[in-house]
Amino acid sequence: MGLFNNTSDGITKENVLKALGHVDDPDLKKDLVTLGMIKDVEIDGKTVSFTVVLTTPACPMKDHIHNACVNAIKLMVDKEAEVKVNMTAQVTTLRSEKNLPTVKNVIAISSGKGGVGKSTIAANLAVAMANTGASVGLVDADIYGPSLPILFGLGDERPKLRKVEGRDKLIPMEAHGVKLMSIGNLVSPDQAVVWRGPMASKALRQLVFDTDWGDIDYLFVDMPPGTGDIHLTLVQMLPVTGAVVITTPQAVAVADARKGAEMFRSQQINVPILGVIENMAYFVPDDAPDKRYFIFGEHGGSKLAHRLEAPLLGQLPIQQGIAENSDSGHPVALYSDSDIGKSFHQLTEGLARQIAMRNAHIPPSQRVEITTN
Repeated sequence: MGLFNNTSDGITKENVLKALGHVDDPDLKKDLVTLGMIKDVEIDGKTVSFTVVLTTPACPMKDHIHNACVNAIKLMVDKEAEVKVNMTAQVTTLRSEKNLPTVKNVIAISSGKGGVGKSTIAANLAVAMANTGASVGLVDADIYGPSLPILFGLGDERPKLRKVEGRDKLIPMEAHGVKLMSIGNLVSPDQAVVWRGPMASKALRQLVFDTDWGDIDYLFVDMPPGTGDIHLTLVQMLPVTGAVVITTPQAVAVADARKGAEMFRSQQINVPILGVIENMAYFVPDDAPDKRYFIFGEHGGSKLAHRLEAPLLGQLPIQQGIAENSDSGHPVALYSDSDIGKSFHQLTEGLARQIAMRNAHIPPSQRVEITTN
C-alpha cells in the first residue's frame, strides 16, 4: 500500500487530495490542490478519476502534469489504482472592469520599426493559439497600413451588423478559428487612410468597442510600428495584459524595438513585456538544410530580451513558404506538421505560459490616465 493508504480505509478522497498536494505547477510554483486546479474527484473501488484545470489550453507542461498526478496516486495512495485524469483548461485573467468584460487577456504585438514581420507573426500566433482550443480575437490596430485581411484571405469581406442590447454591433469576421476586425475591411482596398491622430484613435476605439466579440481568452492587438497615438489610445482604453516585442537581428531594428518596449515599461504606462520574438534570424537554403546563414547578424533578439529582462520566446528563420502562405491567406501555423508550423506552436505555448505566470505573480494592469499640461 502507498504512503497515505491502509487496508481499512482503502482509497479515499482525502488521501487522493493529499497525494495531489505533492504535485506542483512548474510555472506557478505551488501545488495543484492549493491552486484550486483539482476538481471533481471521484472514487469507485480502485478507480480514481479527477479533473485538472490548467491555466491555458496551450500549456506546454500538460503531459508532465498528467504523468505527475498518476505517479503521485500510485506512489502515495495505491500502486494498483486505475487513475483517470481529465485535462481541461480555464484561461486565467486579472481583468475585472466593465470595458470588454468578456475578454480575458489583451496582448499587444509591437515592433519598433516596420518591415520586421510583425503582422505576419501576430496572425500566426493567433491561429496557433486558436488551434489549442482557446477562443482568440485579433484587432488590426495598424490603421494606416492594415494587412491582416490579406493574411487571412478576407480582403474582399465586409463585416455585418447585429443588435446587441439595443445597439448595432459589428460581427467580427472569422477565419482559421480567429475572430478578426480590421479597418481594411471597412474601407475600399484602394482607398488610402489619410487621417490625423485623433481620427485614427477613434477608429481603433470603434474596432474594439463596437464589435460583438463574445467570450475571448486572448485578444491580440497588431500595433502599428513605433510609438504614437494608437499606442497611447490602447493603454488608455483597456488594461493591457502584456506586450510581445518583434525584432530582427540587426542593430537598428533592435534599437528601435527597445524604444518601443520601453514605452510599455515606462512608469506611467507599466505594461509587462511578455517576451521577445526574433524574426528573420537566419536563412536555411533548401538544398543545404543543415546550414544556417545569419544574413542580418546574430544574437540581436537575445540581447534585447536580456536588456528588457524578458524571455526570448523564439527565433524564426527566413523562409519562402511564410510569404507564400501569407499572400494566399493561409498562415503557416495552420500546418502544425511543418517545421515552421511547429515553431509557431512552440512560440504560442511559451507565450501562453508567460501570460499565466504574469497573471499569477504581477498585479493587474490599469487603464492609463494621460493628462496634458
